[in-house]
Amino acid sequence: MDWIQVVGLAVLQGLTEFLPISSSAHLILLPVVAGWPDQGLAFDVAVHVGTLIAVVFYFRKELQKMLVDWFGSCAGKEMTEEAKLAWYVGIGTIPVGIVGLMLSDAVETLLRSPTIIAAATIFFGLFLWVADRQGKMARSEYQLNLKDALIVGCFQMLALIPGTSRSGITISGALLLGLTREAAARFSFLLSVPVIFLAGSVKTVELIQGEEPVLWGALAGGILLSALSAYLCIDLFLRFVNKVGMLPFVIYRLILGVGLFLVFGF
Repeated sequence: MDWIQVVGLAVLQGLTEFLPISSSAHLILLPVVAGWPDQGLAFDVAVHVGTLIAVVFYFRKELQKMLVDWFGSCAGKEMTEEAKLAWYVGIGTIPVGIVGLMLSDAVETLLRSPTIIAAATIFFGLFLWVADRQGKMARSEYQLNLKDALIVGCFQMLALIPGTSRSGITISGALLLGLTREAAARFSFLLSVPVIFLAGSVKTVELIQGEEPVLWGALAGGILLSALSAYLCIDLFLRFVNKVGMLPFVIYRLILGVGLFLVFGF
């Protein structure tokens, strides 16, 4: 890998992991357009570590409070709002964790075609637009209940389909449940912590078991750049999402999906 590829892929992963525009669609399209070789599993692990660092650092105060209060609730202390939110993040992770373990091989082999990614990018982009139009936008993430967490968790399972966008589909689900745009995005980003950790752990095990050479300089650069770009993306998205809405991302997804069809054929 040269440094142009390192910078391009790391920044792209950092931005698209949290915007509702599908990271998989971008990561399949950019190397083809640029003529780059496959970046390898080690680099995939590195950029996932970078995005995990970004979201944990951004929500460090909330996560610390949630974790402390969650342990307190387990010990029989008061069930605070933060403890409930921690439980709901965990509950919302269960469906995708179970299905992901059961169907990971099928997803990797059957669903990673450019046609499926393009179709999912367009379809779930339109679904995001419907959710943004129909949602009442009257609740915060602290007003979720157990049923809500399970519903958003079931929506998150759809993110196993490449092109769906994990953040896009969970934000869509939360919007349909009546959360504000900012609250939907915040809950989606909090849900990403265990999901990215689990996905990164699986990839790390695959890396350890494999024989792929490790380019430590490229990996360090990938971690740093993906973390910085992801942190900036989270901050800007939460600042402006209530003002700009989801329509710009919907339009972008439609253009991207059509572009994938044009590049790879129907």
